[in-house]
Amino acid sequence: MTSVDVRTESDSEDSGPSGYAAARLRLLQGEAQSGPPRRSALADLTDDWLTGLFTAAGAPRGAALVAVGGYGRGELSPRSDLDLLLLHDGSADAGEVAALADRIWYPIWDLGLALDHSVRTPAEARKTAGEDLKVQLGLLDARHVVGDLGLTAGLRTAVLADWRNLAPKRLPELRELCDERAERQGELSYLLEPDLKEARGGLRDATALRAVAASWLADAPREGLADARRRLLDVRDALHLTTGRATDRLALQEQDQVAAELGLLDADTLLRQVYEAARTVSYASDVTWREVGRVLRSRSVRPRLRAMLGGGKGVAAERSPLAEGIVEQDGEVVLARAARPERDPVLPLRAAAAAAQAGLPLSLHAVRRMATAVRPLPTPWPAEAREQLVTLLGAGRPTVEVWEALEAEGLITRLLPDWERVRCRPQRNAVHTWTVDRHLVETAVRASELTRRVGRPDLLLVAGLLHDIGKGWPGDHSVAGEIIARDVAARIGFDRGDVAVLATLVRHHLLLIETATRRDLDDPATVRAVADAVGSQGTLELLHALTEADALATGPAAWSAWRGSLVADLVKRVGAVLSGDEPEGAEDVAPTAEQERLAVEAFRTGGPVLALRAQTEGTSAEEPAGDPEPLGVELIIAVPEQPGVLSAVAGVLAMHRLAVRTAELRGVGLPSGIEDSVLLLNWRVAAEYGSLPQAARLRADLVRALDGSLDIAARLAERDAAYPRRRGTVAPPPRVTVASAGSRLATVIEVRAQDAPGLLHRIGRALESAGVVMRSAHVSTLGANAVDAFYVTGEGEGAGAPLSGERAAGVARAVEEGLRG
Repeated sequence: MTSVDVRTESDSEDSGPSGYAAARLRLLQGEAQSGPPRRSALADLTDDWLTGLFTAAGAPRGAALVAVGGYGRGELSPRSDLDLLLLHDGSADAGEVAALADRIWYPIWDLGLALDHSVRTPAEARKTAGEDLKVQLGLLDARHVVGDLGLTAGLRTAVLADWRNLAPKRLPELRELCDERAERQGELSYLLEPDLKEARGGLRDATALRAVAASWLADAPREGLADARRRLLDVRDALHLTTGRATDRLALQEQDQVAAELGLLDADTLLRQVYEAARTVSYASDVTWREVGRVLRSRSVRPRLRAMLGGGKGVAAERSPLAEGIVEQDGEVVLARAARPERDPVLPLRAAAAAAQAGLPLSLHAVRRMATAVRPLPTPWPAEAREQLVTLLGAGRPTVEVWEALEAEGLITRLLPDWERVRCRPQRNAVHTWTVDRHLVETAVRASELTRRVGRPDLLLVAGLLHDIGKGWPGDHSVAGEIIARDVAARIGFDRGDVAVLATLVRHHLLLIETATRRDLDDPATVRAVADAVGSQGTLELLHALTEADALATGPAAWSAWRGSLVADLVKRVGAVLSGDEPEGAEDVAPTAEQERLAVEAFRTGGPVLALRAQTEGTSAEEPAGDPEPLGVELIIAVPEQPGVLSAVAGVLAMHRLAVRTAELRGVGLPSGIEDSVLLLNWRVAAEYGSLPQAARLRADLVRALDGSLDIAARLAERDAAYPRRRGTVAPPPRVTVASAGSRLATVIEVRAQDAPGLLHRIGRALESAGVVMRSAHVSTLGANAVDAFYVTGEGEGAGAPLSGERAAGVARAVEEGLRG
């Protein structure tokens, strides 16, 4: 290429480097303009200067100067590169084109401005774009600066046509680029020193969304996206001005200056705004790429489907029910056609829990519809709402994506107003990986892996969500958090005892780790102080699991085998002090008049007798008048004592799609003069979706199940096979143990497992196969976790007595193997 040193030629005040530099400096130092107006004004000023250079150089016919990339979008930050394409039609002499390029490029370099430049014909530009995705992305924002306007317009039209024609191939490449960049740079929403451009949720992703929209295959959610992008650009402008460098990394030592440049209170306020913007971009990216995948799958399937249908228009997407008012369609969770968000305040939590348990994303349309139409939950929440929250928190890793979808539309802060203070709040601690709010969700995710270790997994999961909630307030966050946790737990609907436990867990969530690593555990006073603070064996068990979940969710430096062993040693010592608090066994409870009546009727008829009674909670004063909201149905069943009752009843309920919330089984004596006994089952059940079955149908199926004419296992397997298996969540494996001090009269087999249709039926069959007699059963479903206790005795020579240690361990192993199989 022939070069010409333009520094030896005279330049006018308007087009020369000195004139442009002075005007540029005045613009950047002026306080009248900032943000989009300043970026646009800087682009206009640069256009005028380059136009002067182009004209003064005596450009030949068939040439044009084109701005691409960020400059093409008119978004020049103070230290942005100038991305320029010198376009020519090939009619001019190569030396003439090269001389023109030199007369434009050298003045830019003389000013110390970064320049990304190329010289191409339209055909060359299209060929390069076809080979290099990044070049094609830049050309999508091509803007004419000066010269042959027709040449620029023709290239723009051709590039856009190429992009749309090749979109099915290029968009997967673009997504792969975005994923690779995110892997390298991390998530902008959580980094203490984020790269505003390259990190996930940054400016590169915002540009990728523009490219997807230009393909006409899909479009990003527009609400809030423009504002988020503007905020990130404003921060980058301030970063360039305060550092004087072309940098996109917001380093710690520069954050206070950048905040001051933007008129913000402090660096934390700055980071919070950056995080909020990044989350908007990230969420829009997730939704958009999901839609791209759906469209591309649809396009690949449709030709085959048309052929199968003989050229017809196709069939509607399959809708598979997940919960009341919630269905799966095309890989997303959407609202059922009959769903009425305006009448169902629990719907957002039910939809979120169903989505997380199924491992599926929530449809953007569904979330927005619920955010618009759903009325607030009453205070306290109904039991179903609390159970659905616990189910959502216990779903493991899928909880994060579902939670983010609810948060993007403001549903989380409507459900939990105290969440606003911790949302996007940075943690200036190298140990912490996440912002406060994400750390809380991550702790719940980690806690979901430990639910088999505790008797109250619902309290563990909620404590994980709330343990740092006080970080939004001044002072000791544990002290402030205790107050907030009491209020939130009561609002959610926990009873007084559970509220106290949650408050203790939040107040002392650092107690075990700090004591174990900083105190002398051989000092009895140390152990006694922890025991006094914890108060009970159950709370200690929860605090141990919460401590581990909190540390694992903090970051890799916060937990180790050494720390874990120290905490376990402390827990063992404190447990020894608290061991006197263990209950000795279940107390007998006298039957009610109705239960006794049903028991007598079962004895008289020789078959099962049942009663269904709706359980309700009254509406609050703020709610419109109407029927109270059903919490479920109390199902009381009396059956003459015989083997197989538990598995038969549980199997029939599973066949009728009834979810068991709580259940008790025990033998009751009959009035004097009658020696036989009757088994009494007291259950609380709820329909998974649809209406409840009639009592007569339940009884008829139960009679058949007890006499062996109804093959429940086959019916359940047949029903499961009718629905496609979803990937769902990876739950912790079931855990079956023998309670060491459960009862003097029976052996207590404890089962902790993921709740699922037919689970209780399988447990019952496993216990029956193990050859034990069930004295009583106490079943609880806490969110998605089943926490069950079965009081069993031996048969034959050991009839009526607790099992030996070896025999009990064998029964527990057999039940666990049956559940894992």
